[in-house]
Amino acid sequence: MPDKPDITIFEVGPRDGLQNEAQHVGLNDRLKLVELLIDSGLKAIEVGSFVSPKAVPQMADTEALIDLLPRPEGVRYSTLVPNLKGMEKAMQAQVHEVAIFASASQSFSQHNIACSIEESFERFAPVMAKAKAVNMPVRGYLSCAFGCPYEGEIAVDAVVMVARKLIELGCYEVAVSDTIGIATPQTTQVVMRSVIDEIGAAVAAAHFHDTHARALDNIKACLELDVTTFDSAVAGLGGCPYAPGATGNVATESVVDMLAKLGLRTGVDIAKVNVAAAYISKVLKPSSAL
Repeated sequence: MPDKPDITIFEVGPRDGLQNEAQHVGLNDRLKLVELLIDSGLKAIEVGSFVSPKAVPQMADTEALIDLLPRPEGVRYSTLVPNLKGMEKAMQAQVHEVAIFASASQSFSQHNIACSIEESFERFAPVMAKAKAVNMPVRGYLSCAFGCPYEGEIAVDAVVMVARKLIELGCYEVAVSDTIGIATPQTTQVVMRSVIDEIGAAVAAAHFHDTHARALDNIKACLELDVTTFDSAVAGLGGCPYAPGATGNVATESVVDMLAKLGLRTGVDIAKVNVAAAYISKVLKPSSAL
């Protein structure tokens, strides 16, 4: 058995990335993208979501995609689920794990899922009960941890409270997310240190958008706090439909390259992840891609 990598890359491009692209990406191209990501050595891949196709049309064929995906040993497929109905669909599709999402901002919670933070946890309770019954791991996203497009600055105490509640619900990990890409290395350490003091570094992941080209520096700041799991999206795909002005997620290929230069292992082949990035870039921008 190979040694566990120093850093885990949680690939979110096929879901969090593609869901916000204006151009629809067809089933065959989504399948090819995931296959290329697997070939690069990525082991944790968010492949889709079971949300309303009217709300997120890019994810409408998630069930069909999962049915076509290979099942290599050691690779985990994740899907986002907003409620019990989504959870039941994920179980039928036999994904390895699911993710739920909560916000540290009341305004963002209302815009994103049309309920308060408190109400969102009430919705998640039956999801978590079902997951526990079938022994399915659940990951938690914590959005607007560094700022909100509607409220601006978010109190660190609010971030810590949501992180604690996600762990208390039964999430195995919380991805602390810079939804609008405004974090700096300094604010990253303030927020992440507070979260880690509450829930521990082992269950704290980080999810950065690269709106102001600071995501890699923010990841370095997290490394100093012993965070070892980072979300990224191949080719820097994505953004957020409820966060005006937010650009894509930090690019997987950039994260892998930086970590390699720091002497840290990810288990990801940079040349092969670049192939995946070039493929999806050509799909999305065929006229300008090389």
